[in-house]
Amino acid sequence: MSNGKQKLELTWIGKNEQPKLEPRILIEDPEKSYGDKNTENMLIYGDNLLALKALEQDFTGKIKCIYIDPPFNTGSAFEHYDDSLEHSIWLSLLRNRLEILHRLLAFEGSIYVHIDNNEQAYLKVIMDEIFNRDNFVQMISVKRASPAGFKVINPGPLTVTDYILLYAKDKSRFYYNPLRIPVQYDDNYNLYIKNINDSSDNWVFGKLVDIIYEKFQFNDWRDAKKTWGNNWKSVRDSLLGDLAIEMKDSVVSIRDPHKPSQTIRDAMSLSRKNPDKVITIMRDGYNPIYILNGGSLSFYKDKLRVIDGDLVPTELLTDFWADINFAGIASEGGVQFKNSKKPEMLLRRVLEISSQEGDFILDSFLGSGTTAAVAHKMKRKWIGVELGEHCHSHCLPRLQAVCDGSDQTGISKSIKWKGGGGFKYYYLAPSLLKQDKYGNWIIEEKYNADMLAAAMAKHNNFKYRPSEEVYWKQGQSSEKDFIYTTTQFITVEKLDQIHEEMQPDESLLICCKKYSKPCENRYSNITIKKIPQMLLGKCEFGREDYSLNIISMPRNENEPEFVPKGPDKQKKIKNESSPDLFEENNGEDE
Repeated sequence: MSNGKQKLELTWIGKNEQPKLEPRILIEDPEKSYGDKNTENMLIYGDNLLALKALEQDFTGKIKCIYIDPPFNTGSAFEHYDDSLEHSIWLSLLRNRLEILHRLLAFEGSIYVHIDNNEQAYLKVIMDEIFNRDNFVQMISVKRASPAGFKVINPGPLTVTDYILLYAKDKSRFYYNPLRIPVQYDDNYNLYIKNINDSSDNWVFGKLVDIIYEKFQFNDWRDAKKTWGNNWKSVRDSLLGDLAIEMKDSVVSIRDPHKPSQTIRDAMSLSRKNPDKVITIMRDGYNPIYILNGGSLSFYKDKLRVIDGDLVPTELLTDFWADINFAGIASEGGVQFKNSKKPEMLLRRVLEISSQEGDFILDSFLGSGTTAAVAHKMKRKWIGVELGEHCHSHCLPRLQAVCDGSDQTGISKSIKWKGGGGFKYYYLAPSLLKQDKYGNWIIEEKYNADMLAAAMAKHNNFKYRPSEEVYWKQGQSSEKDFIYTTTQFITVEKLDQIHEEMQPDESLLICCKKYSKPCENRYSNITIKKIPQMLLGKCEFGREDYSLNIISMPRNENEPEFVPKGPDKQKKIKNESSPDLFEENNGEDE
């Protein structure tokens, strides 16, 4: 038996075949950007794996909360594959993206992955591997449907829940805002203290329902039933709920205390021997504990919170979310997205518990745009990525309406959203290199000088920051380390001129198509490399789509499939090339 540390992991066909992703640059389309010109919000059109790679340089460790709703693997999406390969494709799709998402998360950040029961168990093991099992926070069950109207097709209980796997980047630093959610009146709070302002030793208790019966001149529940009919209980509870809030300071219930101390147990025993007598336990720095008839008094006022302007009874959020309505959300955002749309209230809850105003939120499976819309309304900064045409047919108009304030669906009215802000629309630049008709790698002609300089900076881990004073200072990897990209022929005279302008402690990487042989190793602080040779083998060029054509399948087998349209062909970049970009050069070669 090996003495090495054993690792528990999930294996599948092709797991170790990692794609060598090309770090693309993002290009803004000002015609599709909207609203505030200084916004940091980003709507990105393109393959989400390439988009995540494009974001990695600038956003590693900066995303506070990630929510993704990836395609559920239902089997019918892989009709041409056997079962083992089907699972392998889906697992690889998620694993490759989750690895980059993990790097993008801030140390106090968290990720929510929405999934159904087909792949939940497999996903849990993958996320344990990537995020570390110690950083698993919770598996949340979300009730998304009612059993009413279901047809029994397969044996077993009906499926009405989805799951959300919640992981922290670092559980010891994980930001979590404990949330209380509205609940119905709890009829255990059925007593009230008639003389609340007296000493607790003299408290006298009455039944809350007696106040209701007295108001309507009922003797008991039988009279209530005669007057209110068969729904008398719901009428009574509604009245009790309103009354309990009105009398919140004196309404109580008798509860069994959670993990009582010996002092409390002694008081409980004493109270059983003295019925209807309140025993008070005083505590330094804390509210007193009141014991009555063998239990502790719980005050209704402690359950109440103001939510969306109303004082309502609440309870702490649990791992079962049954209070979010999935029905009737078709009109949210003014767009329909059959079977895949999520309620704005669901995303509001996620963002309330895991982020604050101004934090960056990311959704790389944006779908109909719900995450971005909710993040925007909640004054978070957001990044959304979508490959399908619904990026334009759904996300664009929806987010424009959010900025305008004309979208008053979803959470808008509850949070009093009036509009504001904006977003920038980006698309992925085409692959930097392509093969000509002879099979030689050449620079894609759609790249102008600025795009090429930006792409080469990203490929070499430099930040693209062109200097206005010094033309060869196009990007930096540190304060004194620069990069310069050009398609001009670099001569010794040109190199000497650049070196004369450099400070002794500065270094420079020059990326060019051709250079004079004597330029090599001429200066210890200048490195010169040829394009495209310096890039070959570093990544996979020419691939635009890593989506594997997986789509979200409808859950109701009797309904037609929703199949989103494929992406438009990459739109031609309008920018004209600079004069020297691809000119033929007859100068000296190496």
